[in-house]
Amino acid sequence: MPHFFIEAKNVNNGKIVIFDAENYRHIAKSLRAKIGEKLLLIDENQVQYETKIKNIDSKEIICEVVKSYPSIRDLDFDLYLAQSPLRSDAQLTIMEKSTELGVRAVFPIITDNCALAESVLAKKHEKWQKVMYEASKQCERAKIPTCFEPQKLSELLDSNNFDKILVLAERSTEISLKEYLNKNRIKKGEKILVVIGPEGGFSQNEFEYFKSKNLPLITLGNLILKAETAVIATLGNIIYEYKR
Repeated sequence: MPHFFIEAKNVNNGKIVIFDAENYRHIAKSLRAKIGEKLLLIDENQVQYETKIKNIDSKEIICEVVKSYPSIRDLDFDLYLAQSPLRSDAQLTIMEKSTELGVRAVFPIITDNCALAESVLAKKHEKWQKVMYEASKQCERAKIPTCFEPQKLSELLDSNNFDKILVLAERSTEISLKEYLNKNRIKKGEKILVVIGPEGGFSQNEFEYFKSKNLPLITLGNLILKAETAVIATLGNIIYEYKR
């Protein structure tokens, strides 16, 4: 069932009117939806609506609400990703998969070995946010995650807005992810930041910085993973360990 974001103010008396250009074009033109077909809609209050199309004209679509209920497509803790952006399709994969895995936001971080120059990073933000928006529709996310503007690693970590910060490092490691989470169980509502570096890894200066902040250096095991694989494996394992 196709999934689209709407505003609660457009829900009245068991009917929902869709007239914003993007949703209208996607439903009426791209999907070529017909009267009687079903749509899944969700508003900013995380209420999902199973609907049936009652009318389509040149400007709007009217849907009848068949059933409504609170969305369950969300984690009950706040998972964030800080990651040194990669080139081309690899970064788009990270934005898409991290959205599917429930992150609240992605922080593109500028590291010593970052694959992209700062001038290039500034031009990518809008595209990355668009990928996260489309991925949210595909996987029925209740909230669209945020892609923040690129910032330096130290600027983010010095803000100290997180309950736990997990630095993934493939070589200089102190503890496995499983061991760390067994000793430091994630609690409901906590803010967890996962930090993953570029393909070239973190620099020695960055490792010294992590040490000065008393941040744990965590491993996924003996295998050396590509950065995009490490993101998926880490986020997936955190969710699994939390639910155990």
